[in-house]
Amino acid sequence: MRFFTRAIAFIFLLSFSVTHAQDATKTIDEQFTEVIEGSNNYQQFKVIDKVKMTRLQQNAKARIDVLQSEIENLKSEMNKQQSAASKVSADLEKIQLTLTETEEEKDSINFFGIQMSKGSYQTMMWSIIGLLLLGLVFFIYKFRSSNLLTKEAQHKLDETEVEFDEYRRKALEKEQKLGRQLQDERNKALKSAKG
Repeated sequence: MRFFTRAIAFIFLLSFSVTHAQDATKTIDEQFTEVIEGSNNYQQFKVIDKVKMTRLQQNAKARIDVLQSEIENLKSEMNKQQSAASKVSADLEKIQLTLTETEEEKDSINFFGIQMSKGSYQTMMWSIIGLLLLGLVFFIYKFRSSNLLTKEAQHKLDETEVEFDEYRRKALEKEQKLGRQLQDERNKALKSAKG
């Protein structure tokens, strides 16, 4: 007898769970339609079986619970994604700032401790090169001019030395001639004093 009671309870539970499983696969709308169509009519009212109504209520509540759980999961996932998006946005902002700084460093040159843009640096370098070239041209001009003056002065000095040597030779000849004349006159004066 005990076995029989257990078997009936088992069969009842099995049929209830199969029915419940079938009900769970149906939509809420289909379950309402089934309850309404399976109910009896009494005058202008529908008499609904309490078991079916209870099962429908349980199925509706279970479905609502599942949907609420899904909503909560989606909200949680959305919050995680928003948090991740905020983090990515902050990281992007940092990367953008680093990129801007890197581009500024790339487009500038440190010249004697002064940060200059490449354009300013090139302009300054070409200005310095231009000034150095102008200075070089000026010094070459001055050197050539001085060299010409030096050569001219050297030529005049050489001419002057030649003239001076000629003058000295003439002066020496004149002195020797005068010295001979003086000696001749002395000799004449000595001869006339002796004679």
